[in-house]
Amino acid sequence: MNFLKAEWKNLALFNYEIDAKLLEKYTPSGTEIDIWDNKCYVSLVGFLFKDTKVLGLKIPFHTDFEEINLRFYVKRFENGEWRRGVVFLKEIVPKKSITWVANTLYQEHYETKKMRHKILEDDNNNTFIYQWKNNQKWNTIKVDTKKKTTEIELNSEAEFITEHYFGYTKIDEHKTFEYEVTHPRWKQYKVSNYKIDIDFGETYGQDFEFLQTQNPTSVFLAKGSKITVKNKREIELISVEESYT
Repeated sequence: MNFLKAEWKNLALFNYEIDAKLLEKYTPSGTEIDIWDNKCYVSLVGFLFKDTKVLGLKIPFHTDFEEINLRFYVKRFENGEWRRGVVFLKEIVPKKSITWVANTLYQEHYETKKMRHKILEDDNNNTFIYQWKNNQKWNTIKVDTKKKTTEIELNSEAEFITEHYFGYTKIDEHKTFEYEVTHPRWKQYKVSNYKIDIDFGETYGQDFEFLQTQNPTSVFLAKGSKITVKNKREIELISVEESYT
């Protein structure tokens, strides 16, 4: 059954290479860090929720809103295949009720902040701006792109970042929730420039404060699509040895 249906639009993805050991304490039981080209990533992602429905219902004043999240990538072996997913370190939204539902029902790590966005367009270029407020300071991510969309190449870094179709939540050392996210393969806009003006330490804590002085390895802007989020389930935790037999 689908818990949520929506459209995710204009996903700005800032991707940082980090030491996988930094993520060990955040990694849900039953999963392992997913690596691409010998690199471990965290991604700062800003995007828009549009036409959101929870359990088939539109909630007034809660259908369209911004989200900023910091996430990393994991995988899990089940029934002879790898399931590739993401773990959210923090998700920022502008509505307290959204935070309450996500944290209560899915035990995620949502936080409510004042937010805003802007999209600027001309004949050849787009500019996407996402902002959230910590205390009295607006944090800003900005991406300039070309107008035309292109396919995301197979086996590319952009494919790795965008093609993870499960979410995993660490409840405790022995309990993990899994939920499936469905959407078609996305297209991307070619990024021509970007700007990051945020306080990583204030927003994400001491563990990720070092990103303040680190440049992203890559920046993508995915067009997005309609998505569904299926109901969560508690996964059955088995040993690595059992999973391969």
